[in-house]
Amino acid sequence: MTLAGLSLAYLKDRALNTALNILLLTLSVATLVILVLFSSQLAERFERDAQGIDLVVGAKGSPLQLILSSIYQVDVPTGNIPLATVDLLRADPTVAEVIPLALGDSFRGYRIVGTEPAYVENFGGVLAQGQMFAADYQAVIGAQVARETGAGLGQKFVGSHGLSGDGHDHEETPFEVVGILAPTGTVLDRLIVTPVGSIWAAHGFEAPPAEGSTDDHDGHDHDGDGQQDHAAHDHEPDDHAPVETEHAAHAGGGDLEVTALLIKYRSSMAAVRLPNFINKQTELQAAAPAVEMTRLLSLLGVGIDAVRAFAILLMATSGLSIFVALYSALRQREGDMAMLRVMGARPGAIFGHIILEGVLLAAAGALLGVAVGHAVVAASAASFPQLRDMGLTAARFEPAELMIVMAAIGMGALAALIPALKVFRVDIAKTLADTR
Repeated sequence: MTLAGLSLAYLKDRALNTALNILLLTLSVATLVILVLFSSQLAERFERDAQGIDLVVGAKGSPLQLILSSIYQVDVPTGNIPLATVDLLRADPTVAEVIPLALGDSFRGYRIVGTEPAYVENFGGVLAQGQMFAADYQAVIGAQVARETGAGLGQKFVGSHGLSGDGHDHEETPFEVVGILAPTGTVLDRLIVTPVGSIWAAHGFEAPPAEGSTDDHDGHDHDGDGQQDHAAHDHEPDDHAPVETEHAAHAGGGDLEVTALLIKYRSSMAAVRLPNFINKQTELQAAAPAVEMTRLLSLLGVGIDAVRAFAILLMATSGLSIFVALYSALRQREGDMAMLRVMGARPGAIFGHIILEGVLLAAAGALLGVAVGHAVVAASAASFPQLRDMGLTAARFEPAELMIVMAAIGMGALAALIPALKVFRVDIAKTLADTR
């Protein structure tokens, strides 16, 4: 029997003790893997989805809620803002681009976003099939929407009121799929985008008439007089969304409303003056994605650090357990070690055999921990749509996972080191005499 086979035989002989050591290490490694997958993927997704957006303007409320609902599409909007805000900000010389959003409807749980082609361009959206929307009730769907709903070009569908998909259907105003986007790895993959005029019409509101200008169909009607510049929407209280009744939508002289605006700066001066200017308005608030996401990640970081510290402590405990197990087992096997020496085994080989036991224990726990960690992430993404919508996936391996596995194996070798060193101090004759 080889020394590796001998190590496996000894581990099998102490099956219960071996299983408990592996389980303890598996739990610690799995916890660390979950933290790595969760923190790295969410941080990357936050950064990718907010790329190119300097400011979000919406109704008064929670700035974080405004960012989550308008950029990441994982929360309900804070309310609606006057349509005149679009023209006001587009006229600002420090603003490069204003992209309006109309939120509140969905199809099979996927949000329908009234917006402009510039919204798709911001996320690097490229058409895989069909064409970009150019008229009301035309819709372009993300790659995930197409894959999971089976929707194809020319197919018609009816949107449901509310973001949860259980509101009443707008059966009188069906949408038609005119384009399917290629995967982008962003929030765009799980959205249905359409002209903002579609959202108005679906809720019985007419777009403002053109005032001598023509819509160029690129979604950038900077004069503020084309349908694609603006959106109005109403939300049902049952969905915990902002309430916009017909009275509210026509308040203030019949003005329509939009849900939120995504702002891109033309110059750094905008970052200095624009947020303060907007926040002074009674109906508006401005939130910077970078600031709010940093704040969110810092809050999450406190909890993640605490769990990480616990997992490291658990790993250290499992290392101590391996040490105790091997030390105790070696004392019981001193006779076997002496016999191996008599049979010609060199001390270095026996030393390696004991180190190998620790490494095998640690490797088994580490690899099982990685598997369990990915399984937990997969189950979490399947059970919680919010995590899935944020892009959390178990199909991705992070470089830090390899470091965790190597650290666990190194710890196993270190735990076996002291018991292994005893081999060099064994008195063969005395040991054999004592074991008779």
